[in-house]
Amino acid sequence: MGTEQPVAEVAAVCADAGVPLLVDAAQSLAWGRPGEGWSLLAGSAHKWGGPPGVGLLAVRKGVRFAPVGPVDERESGRSAGFENIPAIVAAAASLRAVRAEADAAAARLRGLVDRVRVRVPELVPDVEVVGDPVRRLPNLVTFSCLYVDGEALLHALDRQGFSVSSGSSCTSSTLTPSHVLRAMGVLSEGNIRLSLPPWGAPSAEEDVERFLAVLPEAVREVRGQLDAPGGPSGAPAAPAKGETEAEADADVTVDALGSLCPLPVIELAKVIGDVPVGGVVRVLADDEAARADIPAWCEMRGQEYLGADGTEFRVRRRN
Repeated sequence: MGTEQPVAEVAAVCADAGVPLLVDAAQSLAWGRPGEGWSLLAGSAHKWGGPPGVGLLAVRKGVRFAPVGPVDERESGRSAGFENIPAIVAAAASLRAVRAEADAAAARLRGLVDRVRVRVPELVPDVEVVGDPVRRLPNLVTFSCLYVDGEALLHALDRQGFSVSSGSSCTSSTLTPSHVLRAMGVLSEGNIRLSLPPWGAPSAEEDVERFLAVLPEAVREVRGQLDAPGGPSGAPAAPAKGETEAEADADVTVDALGSLCPLPVIELAKVIGDVPVGGVVRVLADDEAARADIPAWCEMRGQEYLGADGTEFRVRRRN
């Protein structure tokens, strides 16, 4: 998300409980020092433009640490074999260089990210921008689109010349819904993470404008492929003309068993108008992502999520 975490506050809680705190600072080290009090801190040089393949692990003095991987008598028992000293020196030199320019780069990029955060919901219906709007890194922005498969949208944008990410980086190589997005209560499908290059990109402003120009059509294209609301031929998410609440069934069941998200949410959106206000839609879905996506859809659409019992999710129509 790019949200800066309250490291010092968390570290104080951990210290009181006698629990060591490991901080993953891969995204943030280029922008400044993390909060104090951590026990171990990890980073990766390629995140700040250094040589790929060089990792950083800082162990605070006084913290007892033993590696779990294979080791031998070299490198003080911390790893097996000899380290790549030239690459390590290059990683440190590149971090020092980017930190010297971090303030100027942050001022330039924060305005561009703010533009994306404001304009995307204006240009694309049913979009939620996630992450803290203020306490965040200056070059990252993440948003979730209803009725969209994140990978399909990623490929649609790739065809327009944009390399973006979908979901959480820690689960990008699997089909498992991101536990980060799930814990936040936002859509785990239809999620796009946009990262602006911090340095050496004089065309960043033009690239942002072109991204905002092509994004609405890319979303419509993907929604159309799924026959979802908001697509070129997507089904409406409201009752058909002439239908009254008295004519609508009090309860509706949607059988989406065996369907991957976002299909259960799409089917829910199609039928929510078939029940009167106060009526209940029961969605049968066994895709793990539904446990995050259906409550998130309810939050975004102003409907009431009643909970789940196994593979049955219950939603009450509120509007």
